[in-house]
Amino acid sequence: MERMFAGWRMKFVQSATRMKGCLFCALRKKGDDRARWILERGRNAFLVLNAFPYNSGHCMVAVNRHVGTMTALSAAERADVWRLAARAEQAVARVYKPEGMNVGLNLGRSSGAGVVGHLHVHLVPRWDGDTNFMTVVGETKVLPEDLDVTYARLRQALARRR
Repeated sequence: MERMFAGWRMKFVQSATRMKGCLFCALRKKGDDRARWILERGRNAFLVLNAFPYNSGHCMVAVNRHVGTMTALSAAERADVWRLAARAEQAVARVYKPEGMNVGLNLGRSSGAGVVGHLHVHLVPRWDGDTNFMTVVGETKVLPEDLDVTYARLRQALARRR
């Protein structure tokens, strides 16, 4: 069996069993945005890096209110979610120059939602051939960039155009 050290994973493993309440409800509260990977806040939603990304640049837009469906969103919430998603798309495209991007949401546990009941949209940059041999053969995902670097690069790109 091959082993690859991923020391950053322990933080997730330890917090996953202790987490009480909703991740996105906890993140929406004011505090140290950089420490919590929050890139930008809107009136009704916020943009945050995925702490356990599929690819570098993987971020999410979460509505502030604890609501789990698109139909339950107010018009203002819907507009803010998609405004931030468009800003994220533009920033990720500028910084990472992906050849494509997966944008989506999972509604309900059976759809794959990791945080059930709190609507959030994923934006994942993609490149031709980004599922390389490590993922396919080694069952290991290799991310070429530390989250601190990703955060700084995307914050800079978001600051350029407001």
